[in-house]
Amino acid sequence: MEKRFNLVDEEWIPVAGRGLVSLRDVFTDPSLEALGGNPLEKIALTKLFLAITQTAHTPADTDEWLAMGAPGMASRAREYLEAHKDCFWLYGDRPFMQMPAVKAADIQNVSAVLPFVATGNTTQVFESQKDRDLSDPEKALVLVFLSCFALGGKKVDAKIVLSPSYSEKSKTAKPGTCLGFQGFLHNFLVGGSLQETIWLNLFTLEEIGRLEQFPEGLGVPPWEKMPEGEDCSLARSFKNSYMGRLLPLCRFALFADENFHYVEGIFHPGYKDGAYDPSMAVDNTKKPRVLWVDPEKRPWRELTSLLSFIQADSPRSFDCPQLRSGILKARNGGPGSFKIWSGGLRVSSNAGEQYVSGADDFVESEIRLSSQWLGETWFASLKGEMDALEGLARSVYGSSLAYFKHQKADGKKQAAQASNLFWQLSERNFQDLVDVCGSEIDGGAHGMRPRFADCARTAFNTFCPRDTARQMEAWAANRPNLSKYLKNGNSNRP
Repeated sequence: MEKRFNLVDEEWIPVAGRGLVSLRDVFTDPSLEALGGNPLEKIALTKLFLAITQTAHTPADTDEWLAMGAPGMASRAREYLEAHKDCFWLYGDRPFMQMPAVKAADIQNVSAVLPFVATGNTTQVFESQKDRDLSDPEKALVLVFLSCFALGGKKVDAKIVLSPSYSEKSKTAKPGTCLGFQGFLHNFLVGGSLQETIWLNLFTLEEIGRLEQFPEGLGVPPWEKMPEGEDCSLARSFKNSYMGRLLPLCRFALFADENFHYVEGIFHPGYKDGAYDPSMAVDNTKKPRVLWVDPEKRPWRELTSLLSFIQADSPRSFDCPQLRSGILKARNGGPGSFKIWSGGLRVSSNAGEQYVSGADDFVESEIRLSSQWLGETWFASLKGEMDALEGLARSVYGSSLAYFKHQKADGKKQAAQASNLFWQLSERNFQDLVDVCGSEIDGGAHGMRPRFADCARTAFNTFCPRDTARQMEAWAANRPNLSKYLKNGNSNRP
């Protein structure tokens, strides 16, 4: 029986609280709140939705973006999907984002190329990590995911080269464009509904024109016209367009006859060459550097770096065009409140092979902001408190280290764990801190300092016990001195 599965009609997109929905549902049902799945799947799907809406209609400027709104955006996307429904078949002569020409490649186990599936001698912890045959909805999601986040390594068939004289392929495939060497941190705005989230992250033609990494502008979506090979004219154009960053096609794949074929696709330039996703935060002040996923440093701790554009005289380091563009538009008439979502996956590499192991993990966080108080006064207050928290974390580390040195012991590991625990405990209070910055009610941001001081004491006491006389002496002599931190806070109260 001929297989039939259309991504517009069939349910394959995970949505929180709803299960699976179709592409039509995403742009029809405004009650859908947020995507489900792991952070990489959320990023890949968000990029797909943006590619669809940018293709359906890209507003000229902020005024048109505001006038269109989320309902207008969704309406245009629905019209586009209905008109181009034939481009979204999972199987057939023109399968969605697949390359029939790679059918000659070796058959690969699709589970082996997914970082969240346990294969080989990897320990299986959860049922979701089980190696199994994929359903059609899972195959559709895998295609979108692998276009962005394929692991580097030798699991591709390097013998297949589609572009004549193309010489950049080796036995070891390069990491996915949106993943990078260690795992890039991606950032998006999140609205009150899934449709509003897509609308908030939509670029205008004016904004795309200002992004230097996309000299060819918006570009053509791959479902309308796939490249013929790794280095054909369309592939070269793809490297210089926004569409090529939304769906970079870093792997060419094909599901055919119950088999999976998989080869390296288009190799895009990296952030060191000035090319990167707008959802990434990059510092180009000196030598280009980027924010990587760090499971021990939650993304909320980078909030002031990501929002430095708010304060005119603030020294800027990292810049995330996705956040900067969306927040500036939101402040000029967008929704009253929204969230900043940050997430990704930390990966390891060895001899060119990428994998998830040890301390590697998914990371994601959300911080709620209000466009009403999002200004220079609020930012200056938040930056001051974050600088004070950094000092508090150093105090916890130094005090813990001194506690063990007092007893002639090496306490570097325990001191690092104490500092890490401090940040974990502080995260529970961070949203409240964001809400009160710039306010003088109940002491404003400074009124939060006793809470963070308690976090510091708890972290120190957890790793520096006082059960024996010797421990009590070391504890009393080296416990963190929080008087200056609390005094500076109290002195600013009304």
